[in-house]
Amino acid sequence: MSLPLYMDVHVPLAITRGLRRRGAEVLTSQQDDMAKLPDDQLLKRAAQLGRILFTRDQDLLAEAAKCLRKGEPFATVVFARQLDVSIGQCVADLEIIAKSATPEEAMHQVVYLPL
Repeated sequence: MSLPLYMDVHVPLAITRGLRRRGAEVLTSQQDDMAKLPDDQLLKRAAQLGRILFTRDQDLLAEAAKCLRKGEPFATVVFARQLDVSIGQCVADLEIIAKSATPEEAMHQVVYLPL
């Protein structure tokens, strides 16, 4: 069983396509008509959908950290710096996360790539 992923607007299409080729269930914020949502609302949207949120946006990472400090519920955020982690490494690591994480791990965590 694979946990579904949610991609924010900053994620290159090559990552989404690579994951789909590997059988991961991926929804982009653009496909969900949520590309213009503020970061705090995007976190809530991913949680509503039961999806792990992948981003390369440091502002979204800061929003997740704020939720963590306040004890507020939020979707697990997987973060990779744009210049530090290649597209191929993102695809490989996200595939591992999607295919091995439990539903409980889809909430209230921040994970950094590379693994």
